[in-house]
Amino acid sequence: MNALEELYRIARAQALIALCGTIPGYWFTVAFIEIMGRFWIQIMGFAMMTAFMLGLAIPYHHWTTRGHHTGFIVMYGFTFFFANFGPNSTTFIVPAEIYPARLRSTCHGISAAAGKAGAIIGAFGFLYAAQDQHKPEPGYPRGIGIKNALFVLAGTNFLGTIMTLLVPESKGMSLEVISQEVADGDDEEAAYPK
Repeated sequence: MNALEELYRIARAQALIALCGTIPGYWFTVAFIEIMGRFWIQIMGFAMMTAFMLGLAIPYHHWTTRGHHTGFIVMYGFTFFFANFGPNSTTFIVPAEIYPARLRSTCHGISAAAGKAGAIIGAFGFLYAAQDQHKPEPGYPRGIGIKNALFVLAGTNFLGTIMTLLVPESKGMSLEVISQEVADGDDEEAAYPK
């Protein structure tokens, strides 16, 4: 297979995962964010990503045998679905709502930058960590292997589930109430506009 054919195959697979997992995940977030709330969407997203990563890691050798690749892709697609119907959406929405107004843009920018830095570290870290222990790709050091890297990702998702318990729910609250900028005795109309 030449380089263009391989590039086409990879692009086609990524587009299929985006169409079947990523985009519907965003739609579900839009549909359910005011019904379920940011907190529960984020908890559910991290918990389901943990479950699907474990579902990929524990029977990893099953997924690598002939005839089981489709199941692996479906599980991987569900991981993307719950990433977007979960923390990928809520970690952008929640900081915009919970920081005090005078610090909101600065703190949201810091949160976004930290998220991007974490994504870069995670992407490159996974690239190196997923290398085979016995036969790494040329130019890469020995890694822990894909199976163990999936366990690390499951652990990271579980840690995200636990850390979400520290995040306040902001469903149905105005920005003034969330950031506690409405003093006692202030007009309730300002806090809860109709």
